[in-house]
Amino acid sequence: MITVESLSKSYGSFVAVDDVSFTARPGRVTGFLGPNGAGKSTTMRVMVGLTGPGSGEVRVLGRRFADLPDPGREVGVLLDASAQHAGRTGREILTIAALTMGLPRTRVDEMLERVSLTPDEASRRVRNYSLGMRQRLGIGTALMGDPEVLVLDEPANGLDPAGIRWMRDLLRDFADQGGTVLLSSHLLHEIEVIADDLVVIGNGRIVAQGTKEELLAGAGTLVRAADGAGLAAALTTAGITARPTSGGAVLAEADLTRVGQAAFAAGIAVTELRAADGAGLEEMFLALTAESQRDVVTHTSNPEGAAA
Repeated sequence: MITVESLSKSYGSFVAVDDVSFTARPGRVTGFLGPNGAGKSTTMRVMVGLTGPGSGEVRVLGRRFADLPDPGREVGVLLDASAQHAGRTGREILTIAALTMGLPRTRVDEMLERVSLTPDEASRRVRNYSLGMRQRLGIGTALMGDPEVLVLDEPANGLDPAGIRWMRDLLRDFADQGGTVLLSSHLLHEIEVIADDLVVIGNGRIVAQGTKEELLAGAGTLVRAADGAGLAAALTTAGITARPTSGGAVLAEADLTRVGQAAFAAGIAVTELRAADGAGLEEMFLALTAESQRDVVTHTSNPEGAAA
């Protein structure tokens, strides 16, 4: 289990993480989501002892990471696939990891096979690896000690569709055998497929957490109009909590009838009105993190049908 309790971390006047608390449980994959700069990586760095907390604490398997007696065999970590010695071969990287953990060299061949790196690829220097190969090597290093917990930051970056499917199956199998997985990713579809629980962070604070089913089923009503901002304002005036998403869509915490009546009373013509249960993780994520999004997508009409 990973337990984060009232964690805060600042860099000068910038608050990177602000009173964050959540738990990642054994036998489950916990998706850790948020826009760039939301505080995900800082939280994970504190989790594995690379950055000290300002206040609060993080415990992995009931202890601070620094207090684990054999961290390599208890927690597998991949925070940056590119942070590997570029002059060493993949086999050398895994051999050093095995020796550091007191494992036999035979474990290296087991890991190379498990992450699908061929003998030829294992003999190449890491500087000649693609990002996808570095991800596989990093996952192999994380799994080397047969840990109980995996902490992975964007492990799917650089993987092709077959590689993403491979990673998904590997993590699902790890969790099904009782392991704890904390997974950060920008690939929302993959998180939606694999995650059991979700933790959403924005501007350093937790904006939502719970099981995937609870968060998606409780999304409310998805309504869309040409003037999304005006629609959101009208719903708010009517006492309905409403969060704008992209392209004029609004996620409203009320049933279809109430939302439709509020829009009608405000004289706003809606172009879509439906239960948000099927809206998916992307709509929920964009709604919950709207205030911390760096990029805003603007949709314009294209009467000639030209590709954007």
